Amino acid sequence: MSKIMIELKDVNKWYGDFHVLKNVNLSVKEGEKLVISGPSGSGKSTLIRCINGLESHQTGDIIVDGTVLNNNVKHLESIRQKVGMVFQHFNLFPHLSVLENLMLGPVWVLKKSKKDAHDIAMKYLERVQIADQAHKFPGQLSGGQQQRVAIARSLCMSPKVMLFDEPTSALDPEMVKEVLEVMVELAEKERITMLCVTHEMGFAQKVADSVVFMDQGMIVEQTPPEEFFTKPRTERGQQFLAQIL
Repeated sequence: MSKIMIELKDVNKWYGDFHVLKNVNLSVKEGEKLVISGPSGSGKSTLIRCINGLESHQTGDIIVDGTVLNNNVKHLESIRQKVGMVFQHFNLFPHLSVLENLMLGPVWVLKKSKKDAHDIAMKYLERVQIADQAHKFPGQLSGGQQQRVAIARSLCMSPKVMLFDEPTSALDPEMVKEVLEVMVELAEKERITMLCVTHEMGFAQKVADSVVFMDQGMIVEQTPPEEFFTKPRTERGQQFLAQIL
């Protein structure tokens, strides 16, 4: 039986008077692939940003691989070493080559030798099918290529969990497919727990073990993708699907 990799218990977060996460409870097993969907402003991105401490929650518990996320700096560092994150925008260092971007984390955080970091970086650049771009700078790449570099950079840290925050939303339509194909392959070949905020329902149907639908800061339903896309349990879920499908 798979262990629980991520657990949220009655998590609440406010921005001033705005209650953005409302008593969120979520349990994600090791190796599970979870897609988080819902309308804009429903709290999806805030939810996954809380999981690695990029946003702080006010009440409730977040536990990642047995470590409680709190004000303890060592706990936060431990969780961030286990959790990789891919953003809407690629956040690559423009003055460093693709290879140098990927080697930074293994050298400075994981204390790998430069040779080992180089080998790790090239392994994952090959995994995302972009090894031939290793010595270029980010500005010389297309948006889709840059996002694949960002995915490879996260993989270089050997994460147990990967968080994707709408990874294709900043891309031109023709570049979306290439990034989704890399994510599908990653989901199929890697034993990594994945949480992905996305409106790409085709990806959700192909990859997800379950779909979490959020609205107004709450998890409204969590079901297998085949059930969510054919017979959502709630009226709100039905309305949402009618708009996007």
